[in-house]
Amino acid sequence: MVAIMSNNRKLPIGIQDFEDLRTNDYLYVDKTIYVYQLKTDGKPYFLSRPRRFGKSLFLSTLKAYFLGKKELFDGLAIAELEKDWLEYPVFHLDFNKAAYQNDQVLSDVIDEILKQYEAEWKVTDIAAILSLRFDNLIQTAYKKTGRKVVVLIDEYDKPLVNTLDNAEVNQSMRDILKGFYGVLKSADAYLRFVFLTGVTKFSKVSVFSDLNHLMDISLNRKYAGICGISETELTRYFAPEIKKLSEQTNLSYDETFAKLKKHYNGYHFCENTEGVYNPFSLLNTFGAGNFRNYWYATGTPTFLVKMLKEGDFEIPDLENDVHISVADITNYKIGLNDPVPILYQTGYLTIKKYDTEFDEFILGFPNEEVKFSFLKELLPAYVPQYATNQHFSAVSFIKTLRAGNIDGFMDNLRAFYSSIPYDLMKKESKEERYYQFIFYLLVTLMGQFIQTEVRTASGRVDAVIKTADTIFVFELKMANHGTAEEALAQIDSKDYLVPLYHRRTKSCQSWCGI
Repeated sequence: MVAIMSNNRKLPIGIQDFEDLRTNDYLYVDKTIYVYQLKTDGKPYFLSRPRRFGKSLFLSTLKAYFLGKKELFDGLAIAELEKDWLEYPVFHLDFNKAAYQNDQVLSDVIDEILKQYEAEWKVTDIAAILSLRFDNLIQTAYKKTGRKVVVLIDEYDKPLVNTLDNAEVNQSMRDILKGFYGVLKSADAYLRFVFLTGVTKFSKVSVFSDLNHLMDISLNRKYAGICGISETELTRYFAPEIKKLSEQTNLSYDETFAKLKKHYNGYHFCENTEGVYNPFSLLNTFGAGNFRNYWYATGTPTFLVKMLKEGDFEIPDLENDVHISVADITNYKIGLNDPVPILYQTGYLTIKKYDTEFDEFILGFPNEEVKFSFLKELLPAYVPQYATNQHFSAVSFIKTLRAGNIDGFMDNLRAFYSSIPYDLMKKESKEERYYQFIFYLLVTLMGQFIQTEVRTASGRVDAVIKTADTIFVFELKMANHGTAEEALAQIDSKDYLVPLYHRRTKSCQSWCGI
């Protein structure tokens, strides 16, 4: 249900406090049915979702519910279901507060949180160890109220994610958090409800070895829509905003809807479920009246780019062809240097298909915002001169292709490749594969559809580019492996063009080999 019905609708951009949102008449997408399901189904939970997906707001909603603030839920789904509005002691621990460069920062953050609650509950017997203080706090609240305690922890893993590129500091963080979070298991008799949010599960010998009693609902179909905005919710709650955006962008309502879907939809947190929109990007688009990469602009962990590069990962596979077992998708194992689980958990990949035979997911980019922004982030890491060349523009490449100016395109391409430093080529080059990857990044960033290593009955095409009226086929050759003439001959001899003939338009004229 929409929180307000006036024409001057307030969008909750950046609002993460449920009470603030409700008392100040912000538009609210009702997620309270999930609150009721959670409190009914069990007690200790863990939810993994990407950043800026509404985890903090949902945790704040849980807090208001368990504090018995019935008036905030008037008109919402849970108001029809809940009969007993009881008040519980609630401890809300938010780890979004710091950058966590070292373990002292983490200890200080926990100490500050505990001090606030110790003062509130008038705890005088303060232990020296953080975990003992947490345990004492829980027991004190239980004894003083006669009711079990609710513990809500937001971004439990932020100290760990922030230090993944520093093994020593990361280990210190894990040691502190392992003991601190272990209280949630040992104090189970005093706990009414526990809910942790984060990006990933640090499994095995890490934090989650002591939190193995938590119910992980990250891939649970029942809770697939707990965060984010589904297409059903988009049409139900935001029809006025879509109409207004269509007027601002000179698009029809249907065109605007389709563009929103292409840019921001596509997340799936279980197989065969409705797609979910990134709420941060969606709300900012409505607020600003234009399409931008809002979520991506909030920051990308540099360790992801580093992992992909050092692991020699096949970047083109990120399109729609990354395979991972169901057992591995929610776990991040320290030291394995496998970027796939963390790419999924941080929102750069999402579930596209499910293979029932092998019990594995096929992952890919969720939408255009993520795809183009992430690839743009990769290019400077693989081609450093891209970051410093102020005169380089991908637009110049695509304009020459659209104009049918193949010579101009080839001149731009040769100039770009010749600018790669010799020592970088010698160190980084993986023969044709390295140059093919750079080419893939360039063309994809031009906004065109490119396929690499396309398989045919007689071989594999290095690259295919499609413009509005022309299909270009590229065969890449290293100087010591063949000439341009041999590349063109290979295209003809292996009939690379045959599967594409039926896609050609009347104006299709040019085929190109390098």
